[in-house]
Formats: sequence, structure tokens, C-alpha cells
Amino acid sequence: MTLALEDLTVIDLTQVMAGPFCCQLLGDLGADVIKVEPPRGDATREATGHRLPHGESAAFLAVNRNKRGISVDLRSNGGLEAFRRLARDADVVVESFRPGVARRLGVDYESLRRDNERLVHASVSGFGQTGPYANRPGYDLIAQAMSGIMSVTGDPDGPPTKSGVPVADLSAGLLCAVGILSALHSRTVTGRGQAVDTSLYDAALAMSVWETAELWATGEAPTRLGSAHRINAPYEAFPTRDGHLTVGANNARLWDRLCVALDRPDLFADPRFATNDDRVRNRAALRGELAETLSTKDTDAWVELLLGAGVPAGPIRDYRQSCADPHTLAREMVVELDHPVEGRVHALGVPVKLSGTPGTIRRTPPSLGEHTDELLRAAGYTDPEIAALRAEGAVT
Repeated sequence: MTLALEDLTVIDLTQVMAGPFCCQLLGDLGADVIKVEPPRGDATREATGHRLPHGESAAFLAVNRNKRGISVDLRSNGGLEAFRRLARDADVVVESFRPGVARRLGVDYESLRRDNERLVHASVSGFGQTGPYANRPGYDLIAQAMSGIMSVTGDPDGPPTKSGVPVADLSAGLLCAVGILSALHSRTVTGRGQAVDTSLYDAALAMSVWETAELWATGEAPTRLGSAHRINAPYEAFPTRDGHLTVGANNARLWDRLCVALDRPDLFADPRFATNDDRVRNRAALRGELAETLSTKDTDAWVELLLGAGVPAGPIRDYRQSCADPHTLAREMVVELDHPVEGRVHALGVPVKLSGTPGTIRRTPPSLGEHTDELLRAAGYTDPEIAALRAEGAVT
């Protein structure tokens, strides 16, 4: 028996970024996602940082759309029982506690599977459920540092640098979603769920495919190369007269086209740049030669010329520019939503385009406990029982 994503119920018991991003992806693709928050709310609701005009947290809005919201105190008997009732009929529970906390609360896989053997239980943490670092606190910054990402990010003569995008957080959320979908597919055959375990540290390492390939091929730890590629050249950013552009002439055919487009036959004939290995070996000299030529025209002029010559190239833009780009809009990667408090707000679109069951944005992120009564009624609670739970502080 197959199970369509729109038939899935996913309980999101996570906070901040990796777990909420995972569950938002599943929600975008049709799953009914229930956001379970403690009485104080997800940490990003109160986090310092950017807020919209009426006080909503931009961070919370970014990764919590397409979810219904309930606020539950898992440390109370009534709150834990309410959560267990929800979990009995759920397909997936995703949690982001430090290892051991879910078990102490009674919301771990072994506890929940007793009432629901089909449950897929996913844990996303800093360092995973096993290993000597399992109990360490985990942040994107720490995962980038310890995995090696920061050692290869930044200019060659500069300090180790964090990636501007929280790559460990987001890739952990993405890989967690992949693991969940794989476990659900297995369930269609076995009838049983299973535990899914991923972490920011694992995800950061998993993204390091080129860097580890260089390590194991050479025996040397990779170094920082700025924007350059590890095994191809030229494949990096260059200054122009009014900004910067990127050029990807990473094979013999494209190198030939680049030399013609730049009117630099001398580069094609230079033995220092005869092969890709030569160009990588003499990367600094090549960078200087190309920068000298590319700095003579504006970015847009070079991009048009290079693309016309069949050389991959693109301008370096900021997010204001990329979010207004006609291609971004054509791909529906920036959309507008009607938020009940903030009015019209912008959001990123659904990045996976499915022909038969396309993803949609059906709900703005919930207010704290917005759907508590609705969800408890669906779980079998009467209105007096819900009032009693609320009076004892078990739900909000």
C-alpha cells in the first residue's frame, strides 16, 4: 500500500531551524504538520533579531509555514497524555532534543512505538544519538567548525570563516526529510516504522565531498581557496569594472572559448595554462591574468559577452537583487502570503516542482497555540476536558 504525502500527519516537536525546516519541506509537499510548542513557544519566537512591523519574528516565519500549532507542556501529566494521543495517529514525529531528553520526557521512539508501530520517529541533533560528542550542545557554527567547513571557507590568507548560509542546519533538515521519506517508503512494505537519526555534524561532513576527496587523494588537508574550485580552473569569482562576476571555464572546450571571448590568444598558448592541471597548479598567475582583462568592462557587459560565446558566467548579486530577478519570479521562488497580523508578507517559494502533485503554501506560520482546541478535539477531547487541561497549564 502506498501513502500519498497529503495523507501524512507529521508532528513537529522541534525548534529553531534544522527540524522546523525539515517539517516545513514536508508541509510544502502536502503533509499535515502539527507544530508542538512549549508554553513559552519556539525559541525563535522570542529570539533577538529582525522582526516584522507588528512584532512577528522573521526567523519563526521563515521555517514554520504549512503547520497547525498547539502549545503543550510535556512535563505535565495532562500535556504528555495529550501529546501521546496525537502521536498514536501520527505517521511521523520529529524531535530536536539533546540525546536522552526525549526519553526522559517519554516522547522517544521506544516509548511512542508501543501505541503506534507504524510511527517513523526522526531525531535531528547537534552530533547525533551516538558517539563521544552526542551530549554536546550543537549549533550550526560549531558543526561548521568541527567538520572542517570553516577551514576551507574564506580567502587563502584570511582566517577560517563561517559560511554565510547556515549550511549545517539546513542540510541536516534536508537530510532528515530524506530519511523520513525513505522510512515511510520502507513502511509500505514492512508495515512498521523506524527511528531516523541525523545531525548537524553528520550533515556538514556529508556536504564535504570535494574536500574529503582531496584529502584522501593527496594525504593533505585542503586549504582555503576563496571562491575557487578545488579541482578545476578557472572556476571562481573575478572583479569587473563595477563589481564581480563568476566564470566557469572548467574544461578544455570552455577554456578555449574563454580565451577567444576575452581576445586573449596568449593565454591559450601559455604553457602554464595548457591543461586543467596546469591551470590549477598556476591558479594565482591565471587569476591575475584574467582579473586584468575582466576589470576593463562592467559586469553585465562581460556576462552578456561570455554567455554569447558559450562560457558559463553570472553576476554576483546581493539578496535584494536575486529576490527581484525575473527568473526568481518566473520560478515562483518568491511569493506573497496574507499573514493575519502582518498583512502581506514575502516568503521563499517551494523549491521542488512536481508535475502531478505540486507543493503549495496553504498556511502561514501559526500563532502560539492557534489550533490547540481544534487538534485536541480531533484527538477525542471534549470541551470541558480541554478547559481542564488549560486550567492546569498543560496546554495553551
